[in-house]
Amino acid sequence: MRVRPGSGRTHVGGLYEGPHGPALIVAVGAPAVDGKATEAVRRALAAALGVKAAAVTLKIGATSRDKVFTVTGDVDRVVAGLRDGSS
Repeated sequence: MRVRPGSGRTHVGGLYEGPHGPALIVAVGAPAVDGKATEAVRRALAAALGVKAAAVTLKIGATSRDKVFTVTGDVDRVVAGLRDGSS
């Protein structure tokens, strides 16, 4: 996914056409300092997917705007959250 830190509001949605292919955009109000934006993204993604924050884990990109997270839990619920476009 592509992170937009320091945004006016938290929003999960949109498409970023990056060098590695398309990515989901997650905008958060937290600054990109000391992992604050990454933690805000993790929580926003969990809320959008309808899972607990503990179910979302950063795998790649701790200091990058481009990140990869894994999500554990009920696959049907996660897919439904993606389809609903909740944010």
